[in-house]
Amino acid sequence: MKEHVAATDLSQARQIFWIFLRLGCTSFGGPIAHLAYFHQAFVRDRRWLSEQAYSELVALCQFLPGPASSQVGFALGQLRGGTAGAVAAWLGFTLPSAILMTAAGMGLIHLATALPEGLIAGLKIVAVAVIAQAVWGMSQPLLRDYRRLTLLFLSTLCMLILPASWTQLTLIVIAGLLGAYLLNQAQNSAPCPPVRINRLTSTLALLLFITLLCLLPLIAAIAGTNWQLAHGFFQSGALVFGGGHVVLPLLDSALVQSGLLSNDDFLTGYGLAQAMPGPLFTVAAFYGAIIESGPGGIGGSLLALCMLFLPGLLLVWAVLPHWASLRSRPRIAAALLGVNAAVTGLLLAALYQPVWINSVTGPTELVLAVVAFLALTLGKQPPWRVVLLCPMLGWLLL
Repeated sequence: MKEHVAATDLSQARQIFWIFLRLGCTSFGGPIAHLAYFHQAFVRDRRWLSEQAYSELVALCQFLPGPASSQVGFALGQLRGGTAGAVAAWLGFTLPSAILMTAAGMGLIHLATALPEGLIAGLKIVAVAVIAQAVWGMSQPLLRDYRRLTLLFLSTLCMLILPASWTQLTLIVIAGLLGAYLLNQAQNSAPCPPVRINRLTSTLALLLFITLLCLLPLIAAIAGTNWQLAHGFFQSGALVFGGGHVVLPLLDSALVQSGLLSNDDFLTGYGLAQAMPGPLFTVAAFYGAIIESGPGGIGGSLLALCMLFLPGLLLVWAVLPHWASLRSRPRIAAALLGVNAAVTGLLLAALYQPVWINSVTGPTELVLAVVAFLALTLGKQPPWRVVLLCPMLGWLLL
């Protein structure tokens, strides 16, 4: 009986891998667009789960730190094919953009001197426009709540005054505590989707998350650069609420401010990531490949990818079986509102420093940034199209 179940799970895992691989090759547009692709593929086309169950799954992953769309895909694979299905879903969705970003990073190492300055400047302009679009979209729900808006601007101000990783963590914790006691969130009684995770797996995943979060900083302090990289990427993945663009200030603190990566290379990778399908977190593959003090190349890419994604995936395993009881507590939901306001403020601070300061250095760059932002917001152009256009315009004009 157990052998039959295992064979069924492996067969489902292969099916899940190919479905997510196709999605990984075609899902442009960032996390919100990815969730729409998933809804079409698994709710409407294949009917793997109901509308309500899918909404609950999205709510769970938005509650946790990590890349929301990748966590939803990971959870979908878990629900459909167990542990093998979860891993297959993540691999399929991540692999295409991870390969492209690794190749781009390795190409940059060998061709950096041959790239026109205007091309790089255009990619940095893309980062300005895309991050501005993300801040604009994330701030819209906050405009109707002066308390959350206040948290946003205070977080921005604190981050600009004290730009450090400990400042980010402190702001997230304080915003969560303030949100729990100052904000209101109605209790949601909708049922949760069924899960296929036993208590032992859930407990081990949580213990591994806590162990790595606590031990990696200590090991990094006394060991070599590889451990420092592992710690930087793992901590960034463990502390990012909202996923996607919000990881930018955390990675900036871990890589640029520590001197492991130049600001130009950091923004170039972020600009390239906008043109890729699949999760934005695969920008880690680019950074891992080009950091000269680390393993570099494919080894550095794999290290960075695994450590950035691992915290969010472990938390899905840890929390999914307990979601029903957690989400019935209004204070937890209210704390999340406070955290979301704070991370929007962190992203706004990152938009100014380092992105704006290092990208918009003259009137031509300003015009390009405004045009790119308007193309994304009013023109509803997909990010990959803007990414292709801006470097070409930068090459011609700058």
